[in-house]
Parts: sequence; C-alpha cells; structure tokens
Amino acid sequence: MTELDDNIAKSLAEIPHPSLPKGTNIYGSTKLFPDYQASEGQSWFALVHGIAHESSVSFVAILQATRALRKGFESALYFYGPGSINCIANRGFPTTGDAAFPGETNINAALETFIAEGGTVYCCRFGLALHGAREEDLIAGVIPAHPLDVQDAVIHYANKGAIIQSNFMV
Repeated sequence: MTELDDNIAKSLAEIPHPSLPKGTNIYGSTKLFPDYQASEGQSWFALVHGIAHESSVSFVAILQATRALRKGFESALYFYGPGSINCIANRGFPTTGDAAFPGETNINAALETFIAEGGTVYCCRFGLALHGAREEDLIAGVIPAHPLDVQDAVIHYANKGAIIQSNFMV
C-alpha cells in the first residue's frame, strides 16, 4: 500500500457528520498528497477567462497561483476575454472601493497581494476594450497585453515546462 493509499483510507474514515461536535474540521484533517514545493526554475501559469463576481473559478485561480508562488514557483496569471475585467482597480458600488455585496472586491485584494509577492499578471487589451474598461483602470502592476499574446504566452510557458492551468467559465 502506498502513502497515498494510506492517506485516502484515513481521509475516508474521518468523513464528518452534521452531528459532530462544534469545532470539528468539516474538511477532515488528512491531506492526501504531499506538500510539493517548486524545484529551481519551475513555473506556474494560469489562464483566466471568467468574471470574478459571476464565477468563483477566477478567484480560486488567483488563490492557487498565489499558493504556487509561495511554494517557490515563478507564477503568472493571464486574464483574457471577459476575465480581463477582473484586473480593473475601479470596482465598487456605489463608489470605487465600496462593496455592493460581500466579496465584491476580494479579487482586487487577492491580485494586489499576488503582485506584491512577486507574481506577474497579464491582461488582454482587447478583453478590456470589449467590456468598456481602459488601461488606466487596471490595478497597479497589471501588464496590458496584445490579444495575440494569449496563445504565445501559453507557448512561452509550455516551452519553459510550466504547469499550466486553464480556467474557462461562461
């Protein structure tokens, strides 16, 4: 039996039940896979197509890229199509920075953290324009990119041997 098999058996044995005492970890305590760290020169690249407040997939992609960065991966995100509007700094209602609903500006804070910790964020200029946003609306540190760069960015990171994650949500 492998370590993974042992961890799966432990995890299945600890499935929580609603009648468990308060404070019990609803996710269980057994992590199945080892906590991998990057080897020298490893990269993580994620394509993000979905809109943050319509899909948690975009937000989770940022969290995963941040975790990869903290594990030592050179980490980059590329927002394209409607995903491009995730990169705008002037989100908020009724005024910029205000949240009309809980979590509305979480993606801004997550991107700012990712950039501050050394992550790279690209944003498709065409996606911005299609959705009425301008380059001057971008979160500080986001790099505007030509629409033809989407495919070439994938090729660039694939040639580096990057782990590539693609998030597409409509």
